[in-house]
Amino acid sequence: MNKVVIFGVGLIGGSFARALKKAGAVRSIVGVGRSAASMARALELGIIDAIGVAGEPASLAEALRGADLVLLAAPVAQTEAILAAIAPHLDAGTVVTDAGSTKSDVVAAARRALGGKVAQFVPGHPIAGRETNGPDAAIDHLYIGKKVVITALAENSEADVERVAAAWRACGAIIHRLTPQEHDKVFAAVSHLPHLLAYALVDDIARKPHADLLFQYAASGFRDFTRIAGSSPEMWRDISLANQPALLAELDAYMAQLTQLRAHLAAGDGAALESVYSNAQHARHQWITAIETAEAPASQDKAD
Repeated sequence: MNKVVIFGVGLIGGSFARALKKAGAVRSIVGVGRSAASMARALELGIIDAIGVAGEPASLAEALRGADLVLLAAPVAQTEAILAAIAPHLDAGTVVTDAGSTKSDVVAAARRALGGKVAQFVPGHPIAGRETNGPDAAIDHLYIGKKVVITALAENSEADVERVAAAWRACGAIIHRLTPQEHDKVFAAVSHLPHLLAYALVDDIARKPHADLLFQYAASGFRDFTRIAGSSPEMWRDISLANQPALLAELDAYMAQLTQLRAHLAAGDGAALESVYSNAQHARHQWITAIETAEAPASQDKAD
C-alpha cells in the first residue's frame, strides 16, 4: 500500500502501523488523534510519518487524499463522528475499516455516517491486546498468530474485503469471518463479560476499608485473573454500552451460575462444587490444547 491513515495511534493502531512498516507493506502512514501530544509522540517514535488534525477539514482532506486504507482504532463511541468527518474526503478507491470490539453498533453508525459510501467500509476486530495504552505501548508483533474477525457487509466488494484481510495478514494475523450479530454474541461471552468481572472484582477490593492489606497479600492468581482490569476504562465503558443487550444476557447467566455456586457452598455440598470445578478444569484444558495444536499460518486460507 502507498498510504494508510490511522485514527488512534495507541496500542492497537500503533501496533498495526509498526507491523505494516516492519513487513514493508506500506510506504507512508498518517496518524490522526484527539491528543496532539500523543500524535507528536507517535511521530517521534517513528510509528507514523505525518499527522492529520481531526478537527480541521483541510488537514483531514490532505491526510485522506490517495489513501489506500483507513483504520479506525479509536474508542467505539467515536466511530460515527469520525466516519461523518471523513466521508466528504474519501476517495472512491479508499477502503475504511475499524478495530472496534463491537460490530452491530459500528455497522449501524457506518450506515448513518457514510450513506451511499458504506460499501467502502469493511468492519473488523483484531483479537489482541495488552493492558497498556498509548503510542509507547505499540509493538510490531502484537498480531502475530492472533485472529482478526472481519464482519463484511453485503455491500462490500470481495476486493475491498481482501485489501483489509491482506493488511492484517501482513501483520501476522489469521483471518476469520462472522456476521456482526454473531460477533457480538460471541465476544459478549468470552471478552466483554470477563473484562466486566475483572473490573468489578478489583473495584470491590479497592473499596474495602482494609484494601491495602488485601492487595499486600494478593499474589499471582489474583494478578492473572485481574490483568485485564488494567485496560483502558474509556474503551471498555464504550464497549460495554455498545454491546449492552448481549452483555446483559451473559451477565444474567453468570449471576445465575454464582447463585447456584453460593447455594452449593451454603449447603456444604462439596460434591456439587467439585463437579463445577472439574467441568471448568476439563473445558479449559481442552481449550488450551486446541490452541496449542491449532494449525498456524497454513490455516489462514481455510479460515478465510
